[in-house]
Amino acid sequence: MSHARSRLFSTPTVALFMIAAGLVVGSATLLMARQPGAVAEGPAAAQALPKVPPLPEGTPQEMMQFIANLKQANVRPTSRKEMMAYMRDVAIVSLQAADKILAQVKPADPLHDPAAKMKLESLMMLGRFGDEKAAADMATYAATLINSPSKDLAKEAQRLVVVSEAQQILSSGDAKAAEGLVQKTTAMLAADPDDIQTAGLAMQLAGAFEHMPGGEAVAAAAYRSFGPAMAKSSNEQIQKMGDSFAGTLRRLSLPGHPMEIRGTLLNGKPFDQKSLAGKVVLVDFWATWCGPCVAEIPNVLEQYEKYHKDGFEVVGISLDQEREALEKFVEEQKLPWPILFEEPKGDGWQHPLATFYGISGIPTVVLIGRDGNVITLDARGEKLGERLDALFKKAG
Repeated sequence: MSHARSRLFSTPTVALFMIAAGLVVGSATLLMARQPGAVAEGPAAAQALPKVPPLPEGTPQEMMQFIANLKQANVRPTSRKEMMAYMRDVAIVSLQAADKILAQVKPADPLHDPAAKMKLESLMMLGRFGDEKAAADMATYAATLINSPSKDLAKEAQRLVVVSEAQQILSSGDAKAAEGLVQKTTAMLAADPDDIQTAGLAMQLAGAFEHMPGGEAVAAAAYRSFGPAMAKSSNEQIQKMGDSFAGTLRRLSLPGHPMEIRGTLLNGKPFDQKSLAGKVVLVDFWATWCGPCVAEIPNVLEQYEKYHKDGFEVVGISLDQEREALEKFVEEQKLPWPILFEEPKGDGWQHPLATFYGISGIPTVVLIGRDGNVITLDARGEKLGERLDALFKKAG
């Protein structure tokens, strides 16, 4: 059973680079972007990675087969650093092969589109590793393919242009440009409601805007726009994506309004939200298997110890699947605040509140004021301490 979906990316821009990777290789499971990966373990992992060989001379078919064999090789990196270095070298050789193949074949040739996709993929990956020229070249090359006679290649190019524009918007924080990109993406969804890759891109794009500083309003507009387009799809997976937007919009609309907190405490007793009356409350959606969640606990504990006597409370909403593991963690860490937990019933986030508020990545936190209204959805790390310092200093 997978303990999946803590946020894997430190920034929305990095997430979009990886979305691009999924698009180019034709992945229909873009939501894997939120699932934790693992480096190979066990005795086999101790084997050293082979060096990526240089591109040999040959026909376009031979070069394409060389790259295919290279990507299918059963390599086992011993560290993330080693894995990333290997992937970068593969991308360099793949780009060389793509350029040589494209120089020798015509657009009607069966190898043209696979080579064009390989070039896009390689440029994207090199951009992911910090090569700004490669990232710019990817955007430029994708733009030349938008009107390709190949519908599949044209769609790939359209999506990557969106990714490139999104990266610029996320870097600049240009809300106006973000609104235009939402409209463009909505038009792509409307043109082909059954395209799972475009639907996945739209969902990740909305999520990236949500985590952009001050991007909540643009994200909400994206969810409102994408939802109806997805509802017209005959693809059940896309329909479910659209359905999940209702909860996300409910969460994004929380600031300035009350938040409903209901469920069962870890000890089996029902939680009484009335116990929070008049307190400043941090609601924390988390899990013991989520690395960023666990890393945030010392910070929350520090603030709890500092302000609990003044009326600060924390309510943890656990998305764990195993009660025993959660109970052991809480005991070992001596977590003093109430934690809500529900026995798992199938896949998903394993708590009704997570579904109700459209939680798609953890940790997700909500800070509520003494009046019961939500103050902010952005209160992690240093921001939590800054918010609490201001609230309790003002109250004092």
